[in-house]
Amino acid sequence: MDTYGYGGRRLSKTASVHTNDKRKPITSIIITGIVDKFFTLSERIVKLQGAVGEKINRTITITANEKYPFKIIDSRAKIGKDIRYELKEVKKSGGENYLLYVENLKKHGGRYYDVISLITNKKSLPEILIRVQGDITDIGAKSHKRN
Repeated sequence: MDTYGYGGRRLSKTASVHTNDKRKPITSIIITGIVDKFFTLSERIVKLQGAVGEKINRTITITANEKYPFKIIDSRAKIGKDIRYELKEVKKSGGENYLLYVENLKKHGGRYYDVISLITNKKSLPEILIRVQGDITDIGAKSHKRN
């Protein structure tokens, strides 16, 4: 069962067990538990909103769970055309924090979506996906309001 994205939540799964018992050849069982969080994000989605020409950026924090330490060893943007990003490691007692700075590069109005993939050294958590949404407005479009 893939539990990615379920950290900190209760998860239930039903399974059918086939047996050789003639009275009850199929039995359903329910498996329930809390999924441990490997990490915490200060924001789930990086939202870059503003007007063309403005400096638009966000910084989010990725905090490793002390119980499941990991290192981010590489990163890449799926598209990378409209954003620039930088990842910095910050030491803290009991684990690692990472700061992910994301900046808008789009020079004209419009929307865009991207995903930054943070590659880790942990086999059970090979990557962390950070979604990026850009909503950039043309300055000229703001001055043409309807009454």
